Amino acid sequence: MRFVRSLTAATALLAGSQIVQCIPLDLDSEDSIKQAASTLAHDMMLYYTGNNTGDIPGNLPAPYYWWEAGAMFGAMIDYWYYTGDPTYNDVTTQALLFQVGPDEDYMTPNQTKTTGNDDQAFWGLAAMTAAEVNFPNPPKGQPQWLALAQAVFNTQAARWDTQTCGGGLKWQVFPFNNGYNYKNSISNGCFFNLASRLAKYTGNNTYAEWAERSWDWMRSINLVDENYFVYDGSDDTINCTRLNRIQWSYNAGAMLLGAATMYNHTNGSAVWEERTSALMNHTDVFYQDGVMFEVACENVNRCNVDQQSFKAYLSRWMAASTKVAPFLYDSVMARLRPSARGAAAQCSGGDNGRTCGMKWTQNVTWDGTYGVGQQMAALEVVQSNLIASARGPVTNSSGGTSVGNPAAGGSRTVGAAFDTHGATQADRIGAGFLTAFVLCLFMSMVWYMNS
Repeated sequence: MRFVRSLTAATALLAGSQIVQCIPLDLDSEDSIKQAASTLAHDMMLYYTGNNTGDIPGNLPAPYYWWEAGAMFGAMIDYWYYTGDPTYNDVTTQALLFQVGPDEDYMTPNQTKTTGNDDQAFWGLAAMTAAEVNFPNPPKGQPQWLALAQAVFNTQAARWDTQTCGGGLKWQVFPFNNGYNYKNSISNGCFFNLASRLAKYTGNNTYAEWAERSWDWMRSINLVDENYFVYDGSDDTINCTRLNRIQWSYNAGAMLLGAATMYNHTNGSAVWEERTSALMNHTDVFYQDGVMFEVACENVNRCNVDQQSFKAYLSRWMAASTKVAPFLYDSVMARLRPSARGAAAQCSGGDNGRTCGMKWTQNVTWDGTYGVGQQMAALEVVQSNLIASARGPVTNSSGGTSVGNPAAGGSRTVGAAFDTHGATQADRIGAGFLTAFVLCLFMSMVWYMNS
C-alpha cells in the first residue's frame, strides 16, 4: 500500500469552506445510528467512480490504491448488514465480481505491479464477510463469496515462505515489486484472520491449523510480542532479526478478530481466550482520552492516504469480535461509543458541513482532511454501534447459503498466470535499487527506535 499526494478535482469539491454542522448521532437510538450511517455511506460513495460510463467497476480514482476499494466495499457489506438498506448492494456486487481476475482469486493482471498479499486479502475478506452475513449471493454461473475467500486463502497458503524467517508471507506477491523482502503483520494478520473465519464457517480444521501456524510464526519473531502488541514487520534479508516497531490500528484489529474466531472455533479454549483478551486490552494504545486515534501518525499530522482509513478496520473487527467472543462486548462498546461520538462530531467540514476529518479527538473542529478513508472510518465506527442487534456470522451448518470450493485458486503458482516478461532488465535493476533503499531505510528506523 502506497501513498500519493495528489487529490482529484472530484474530491476537492467536497472540502470547501467549513460550515460547522456535523452529523447528528444519538447512540441510544437505532434509527439515529442508521440515519447517520446512511449519510456517511452516501458521502463516501460520492468518491467512487467505477459505476460511471467508461470507468472500471471496483476501482477508486487516484490517489487510492486497489486494496482500499476492496476495503470500502467490505464497509458497504457491513452497511447492509447493520442497516438492512439495499441501496448499494448492486454496485457492491458488481465491484466485487468485476475484480476477481481470470482465475477468480482476486489476482487481477492489471494490478500486478502493485499487488501485495495484504491488497489481495482485503478483497478476500470482503467476500468472507459477504458469506458470513448472507449478503445476497451472486447469480449462478458467477463466482460465489465463499469460493472467492477460499481462493484467496489457497493462493496465499501456497506462498507461505520458509526460506527465511522460519515462515510467513511476504508483503509483496511478485519479486520485481518494491517491498518483496518485507514480511509484515498486515499480510500475515489478514491471512490469520481469513484462515480462522474459514475454519469457523466450513468446519474444516485445515484452516484452523493454518491459523495456528500463522499465529505461532508471528509470535516466534515477535511481530506479536509477549505483551500482545502488534508491530509492523521485519525484513527477510536480515532473517527478521529486528523489527519495525511501529504500531498500526488495523494490525491489532486483524489479529483480534482472528483470535476471537479461534476462541469460538475451539469451543472456548482457555488459550485463545487469554490471547483474545490480551489483544483487546492492548488496543488501548490506539485511544486518546477514550477516543480512537492512529497513534503512529495522527498527532504529528503524518498519516498518508492509506493510514487515514486504518481506524475503519479496527472498528470493523472489534465489533465483529463480539459476536464470536461475547465476553468482549462491554470492553468493545466502551471504546466504540465514545469514538463514534467523536467521529460524528468531526464530520463537520466542507461545503456540506458534514465532510469527515480524521481527528475524532477534535470534536467539531474539523481537521481539514477528507477522503474515502475518513468517511469509511467514520461509517464503520458509527454503524458498529448496531452490533448488539445484528445477527452473528452464519456458517455452513447454521444458515449460510454461499457456495464454496475448497480447491479454488489451488493450482496457482506465483507468476504462473501472469506475463512477468513485461518487467525489463532495467525494471529489475531498478527494483533492486529500491529494495536496497528500503532495507537501508528500515535499518535506520530500527536503529532510531531502539536507540
